[in-house]
Amino acid sequence: MSALQFPCTIFKSQNRMDDNSARDMRYGDLSASQLKTRYGLNYISNRVDPWTLTRRSALDNPRSMFCCNGRPAGAKITRQQCTAILFDEFRQLSREFSLYGPYCHLIEKMITHMQHGGGTPFRDGALDQALKQHIRNDKSEDNSTRILLAKTFEERINWDNKYYPVEQKNELRKAILRGRLPKFDRFQDSFNGMGITVHDTWATHITIKSLSVANNRYCALVHYKIQDHFGLDDEDITKGKFLAFNFFRIWFVLQRCNLFGFRPFMTNIEATIEITGHRNGY
Repeated sequence: MSALQFPCTIFKSQNRMDDNSARDMRYGDLSASQLKTRYGLNYISNRVDPWTLTRRSALDNPRSMFCCNGRPAGAKITRQQCTAILFDEFRQLSREFSLYGPYCHLIEKMITHMQHGGGTPFRDGALDQALKQHIRNDKSEDNSTRILLAKTFEERINWDNKYYPVEQKNELRKAILRGRLPKFDRFQDSFNGMGITVHDTWATHITIKSLSVANNRYCALVHYKIQDHFGLDDEDITKGKFLAFNFFRIWFVLQRCNLFGFRPFMTNIEATIEITGHRNGY
């Protein structure tokens, strides 16, 4: 038997990294007519009407008994003014999904990146910290990839010769497959800002950077690289819970309408976790 060499990538998700062909990465591909007829996006914003480029008042809300019928049209605005107003409302509405906690500022930062970033990837230390805490705090024996890897190291390390056998490499991948990859879809993520910024994830790579074995103990450094897409696809906007919120309606129009066409972007998150253990669990 020979020793597994590090760094060694033990898992890659079926979805690939940097996949610009994904459905939620489309932008500027739908006309105003398509958005109104196919998706029912006639009313988008409480502040402006992007289809007529006019300002709205509180009485224009379709749920108001005084809604717009017979009232004069609002003041005309330019497309640039309309865009700025929509993004401001987009940020303001995001606070409903990001109430408090160390990550609540991220959604507004990511919306601004969509507005000015031109589709470039997004990275923030707070996202990395959120991922690290998620992995560390997952104590589930059945789902935690960290715990499942720890068990595999304990069982498969060649303790007498102090290395991990290359022939046992696939056992590490099996351990990942038995668990649940880190996702921000827990209850607390619905109000701490992570559910609205990341929620599910698109692609995951897991790499063992190093493994040391000595005195019946081991120490492994495991690197998680996760990528998500800050964008909406057709399925997202047709879900009742999404379509009901102006937040998602504005997002979809700013991204997909050919009058705006703001590019979605890749969100990159990374964390290195130390996993330690003993021979026979002692």
